[in-house]
Amino acid sequence: MIIQPRVRGFICLTSHPEGTAEHVKQQIAYVKSKGKIENGPKKVLVIGASTGFGLASRITAAFGSDASTIGVFFEKPAAPGKPGTAGWYNSAAFEQEANQAGLYAKSINGDAFSDEVKKQAIELIKQDLGQVDLVVYSLASPRRTHPKTGVAHSSVLKPINQPFTNKTVDFHAGVISDISIQPVESDDDIENTIAVMGGEDWKFWIEELKAANVLADGLKTVAYSYIGPELTYPIYRNGTIGKAKDDLEATVPVLNDLLADLNGISYVSVNKALVTQSSSAIPVVPLYISLLYKVMKEKGIHEGTIEQIQRLFAERLYTGAAPALDDKGRIRVDDLEMREDVQAEVAKLWEQATTENLEEISDIAGYRNEFFHLFGFNFSNVDYEADTNEVVEVPSIKG
Repeated sequence: MIIQPRVRGFICLTSHPEGTAEHVKQQIAYVKSKGKIENGPKKVLVIGASTGFGLASRITAAFGSDASTIGVFFEKPAAPGKPGTAGWYNSAAFEQEANQAGLYAKSINGDAFSDEVKKQAIELIKQDLGQVDLVVYSLASPRRTHPKTGVAHSSVLKPINQPFTNKTVDFHAGVISDISIQPVESDDDIENTIAVMGGEDWKFWIEELKAANVLADGLKTVAYSYIGPELTYPIYRNGTIGKAKDDLEATVPVLNDLLADLNGISYVSVNKALVTQSSSAIPVVPLYISLLYKVMKEKGIHEGTIEQIQRLFAERLYTGAAPALDDKGRIRVDDLEMREDVQAEVAKLWEQATTENLEEISDIAGYRNEFFHLFGFNFSNVDYEADTNEVVEVPSIKG
């Protein structure tokens, strides 16, 4: 079928198998161009492996360290006349590239919050790898059915205590407007968001993996977080999502105690603001990112998702020494984003930004391009007018 982008708000309803494969190949090529990561991981479980930071982690482990990887994700497979999700196609392309390179790669498609999928992952590790030496936790989901209580929790994106009003942008139309978001009505909104996006499920994974004896001595486990600039604090870091990130980060000492007898360690890595399916949904953030990209590209310090994760692995996690941590015990690879000169220029542009000057003072065009790249569109070497085979299978979960 001929697949064109169909967009509704911050979501693209279609994805292109050849375009997503091209995106994966470009990320692999970048990791390979940086050379091997000395003393990198060799047997890796990535929870949330199909898009964004999770996919970049899987690519970096495999093609930067020749690691065997197991990826867990929840994606819609392709069917005749119905394209699969971008994450499905990403995973298919990754496995195909890994197999061609002689690397072990298998995947599990299911609800990573569930006990059933945890058991599947444990059995696959036991069967094929024995133990893993790195567990990456990179889930991004709006909902979670708690595996112990059966309660369905939904996260919300809201400020706390008072309404939030600021600029935002429709990045498709290039129109800047003001947006107002009302605060949470009760603590239930906060608790539900923590239940979905906090650290409990990461802890459940590590507890069950350890109990099954599939964690290697010296294991590392890492989850991803974000802080961002003060202008986004009310809606992000000081809002409901920020409370969940606080909970995620507070899980680190708990896991370190749990892993002490294995000489294991856990980290939260605070990453840069990037165009992802999740960040596109957050008001204010697309405008901030488009301004940030403009400034960082002009300074020659811009990084995309794969550049961020390759640097995390090569310059933080696997240097042979313990990584430098901030005063709250976090790895910071948002260091370039949060440089004083960068933030000062972004803040200045933020005040100036209007619909009329947006194209000139921001990289909104780059933002749009990266958004469509997430779904396999806007690659110059892919013919989007041509018929393509939408039924692409992930080799390890065929049938």
